[in-house]
Amino acid sequence: MKKIALKFLAAVALGNCAAAVAEDYPHKPIRLIVGFSAGGSADIGARTVAKKLGDSLRTSIVIDNRGGAGGSVAAQLVAAARPDGYTLLWGSVGALTITQILEKNLPYNTDTAFAPVGLALVFCNALIARQDSPVRSVAQLIAQAKDKPGSLNYGTQGIGSAGYLSGELLKSMTGASFAHVPYKGASEILTAVISGELQISFVSATAAGALRNRIQILAVTSLARDPSLPDVPSMHEAGVKNYDATFWYGLLAPAGTPPAIVNRLNRDLRQALVDPEIARPVQAQGLNPAPSSPQEYAARIKADYAKWKKIIAGN
Repeated sequence: MKKIALKFLAAVALGNCAAAVAEDYPHKPIRLIVGFSAGGSADIGARTVAKKLGDSLRTSIVIDNRGGAGGSVAAQLVAAARPDGYTLLWGSVGALTITQILEKNLPYNTDTAFAPVGLALVFCNALIARQDSPVRSVAQLIAQAKDKPGSLNYGTQGIGSAGYLSGELLKSMTGASFAHVPYKGASEILTAVISGELQISFVSATAAGALRNRIQILAVTSLARDPSLPDVPSMHEAGVKNYDATFWYGLLAPAGTPPAIVNRLNRDLRQALVDPEIARPVQAQGLNPAPSSPQEYAARIKADYAKWKKIIAGN
């Protein structure tokens, strides 16, 4: 009986300690490490969310841009940081799943290095074709790719990029054949499609929307239609059932961060993401708020790792 009482008192003490930690947090500025250069959509999304989150937490969140290696430079810094809630990661599919698949000697393991706080923003690509192409739909595109293997090429920013994953998923799900052509950047890809050098490509929904008078937009890669292109069907609607190439940014802390702090961050992150002041500026960047629990975000990371590993391994 005495042992039971002691265990109960210990549990109460731990609970009170955790509550005190959460109540005291934060008492100084938070550093948010973003694995992308300043000015891009990932950075703008991070800054927009961080501003609202900081207001809710009643502290400032300082953005620290550490671009390089697909976001893994930033991830490495956070993985090695003190787990006190004052160094956070603006994580991406690239840094947390794709680099784990492609790189053999990463200094961190996504499964053990981080405490997921919550999913923040999701985005998709758009499948585009040159304006004078006889291909006017996804069904026609797949039919031509099967009838004349290798006759269609698509450009991306390289193996592991969102465009590459979108294209390889389409190949895997349909059996169609497309030739992959890597380019240095999105502007080069768009120029190549407009000039006819490329037949098709996967580009950001915002880039496609800005040039829709010079290209065809055949579909978006999310399971449902994207708010930025409401008149464009999803790949699923266009006939490739259950196709979903959706990508994300989310918030993570170093592994070992007290659950009370993780839960506090998640609560305020979710509140920030449902604020209309957040939705408007991020949707202008092709990003859509997608609040989740820490557990849901952790499950999403694992599921995407398994999904993309299978696709990459098959090519």
